[in-house]
Amino acid sequence: MVTRADIGVIGGSGFYSLLDNAEEIEVTTPYGPPSDVVTVGRIGTRTVAFIPRHGRDHRFPPHRIPYRANLWALRSLGVRQVLAPSAVGSLRLEHGPGAIVIPDQLVDRTSGRVQTYYDIDGAVHVSFADPYCPSGRSVAVTAAQAGGWDTVDGGTLVVIEGPRFSSRAESRWFAGNGWTIVGMTGFPEAVLARELALCYTSLSLVTDHDAGVEAGEGVTHEEVMEFFARNVARMRTLVADAVQALPGERTCACGSALDGIKLPFELP
Repeated sequence: MVTRADIGVIGGSGFYSLLDNAEEIEVTTPYGPPSDVVTVGRIGTRTVAFIPRHGRDHRFPPHRIPYRANLWALRSLGVRQVLAPSAVGSLRLEHGPGAIVIPDQLVDRTSGRVQTYYDIDGAVHVSFADPYCPSGRSVAVTAAQAGGWDTVDGGTLVVIEGPRFSSRAESRWFAGNGWTIVGMTGFPEAVLARELALCYTSLSLVTDHDAGVEAGEGVTHEEVMEFFARNVARMRTLVADAVQALPGERTCACGSALDGIKLPFELP
């Protein structure tokens, strides 16, 4: 039985078949249980821990996901690099459904989500100028291009509170700011990963153009889920390829994000 992992995947329930020799592990954290039991197994020679972001029955809407528990659970199992596939809407006409965006920047437009582990016993200020791991991004871009995806290297993900979609005015405002894609789950995942000195890489599948980009009735939940379901097998292949290409030893700055900082508690 594999009970440790060095790579984590946070994604939809369609990713369960990603792992070989999989075992389910119940993990407890100081922040409550994660979204579901953690499935640990192998992809080639790599050990991987998988958490379904919304729970296997999709019971957690974006603003209720136990983000802190999810990232803490992964780190407690040994994970130091995280891949985060998700569905997003495009704010750019040129990036249509089926494109893979590997963002390099993030804008938070959520409200009320707990976004830090360090909310007691003094402030801990962690750099977040570049939210995503450069090594993970490079690996993801290369894997997507090799897989024949319409790959967008870089761009800004704006994260909204949800669970509703954007109004046309909001969507046009986001696009007018030069942002690239819009989603509901990329924050606070990314900042919590940084606060745990984890590498975090977003693999964003465009499922639709956002409301302000094209004329029509606007995106629906059913359309997003149907498009993602049609592409989930291909997304599993992309994630598996990226997992196997991630470096065995980290040389990026993510692992030293907490160097020189006095933490109020010990990390797992």
